[in-house]
Amino acid sequence: MKKVKPKKNLGQHFLTDLGVAEAIADTVDACPGLPVLEVGPGMGVLTQYLIKKPRELRVVEIDRESVAYLHEHFPQLDGKVISGDFLRMDLSELFGGQPFVLTGNYPYDISTQIFFKMLDNKDLIPCCTGMIQREVAQRMASEPGTKAYGILSVLIQAWYHVDYLFTVDEHVFNPPPKVKSAVIRMTRNAVEDLGCDERLFRRVVKTVFGQRRKMLRVSLRQLIPPGVADAAIASNPMLTRRPEQLTIDEFVQLTNWVEPFCGAPTKGDAEP
Repeated sequence: MKKVKPKKNLGQHFLTDLGVAEAIADTVDACPGLPVLEVGPGMGVLTQYLIKKPRELRVVEIDRESVAYLHEHFPQLDGKVISGDFLRMDLSELFGGQPFVLTGNYPYDISTQIFFKMLDNKDLIPCCTGMIQREVAQRMASEPGTKAYGILSVLIQAWYHVDYLFTVDEHVFNPPPKVKSAVIRMTRNAVEDLGCDERLFRRVVKTVFGQRRKMLRVSLRQLIPPGVADAAIASNPMLTRRPEQLTIDEFVQLTNWVEPFCGAPTKGDAEP
């Protein structure tokens, strides 16, 4: 079977550097013993190294041509190739409900959606590694007070330790993307309960970063009905700050402060 042609509509950029591929595959070693799910294997450049590891491997691929290629070239994956959309999968059905490592060379256009799905299944995914657009990786790993610190930084770091491992240049892909890539590793931290309403936490973070240049006392008006808590807002010194200045713990405090004043979620408050 001939090689798979990258499809623009699927955001496919096939990695061609085997050294980089092996280094990415080795990132799963941070969580030994767990089965691995690879997202978007394409022609198996990572798969060829993952399959050598002493653990169960499954791959999920939405491109039918790539699925056919994997069946032909990786007979070891018989019954382990899932033809479908990762974003629509019920992850609790994988590996008999056992926790697993998520990895892959993630499509740029859905990488953020993949990580929000990871957050929704954080009890099943203690470790997530892989390659994404460098800018996204920088946002995920950034600290308070930096320009890149934002929604992804807060929501992911609330539950995971994030390590920016290394940068990957454009020329090792076919076709070359217009931006650099980066390899990251996320491992679950010790947090089991944020200490606040998790859904409201997401709403608060998304709302204030939607107006990141404004003080919190201004952006939070989107959550608090007009005329409610005016005195409390005026007397809370935290609300004179901007969202990029807050730590995770302070966002938890802010969520608990907001909760008594805000109403039920509206259609405009959908989770990111």
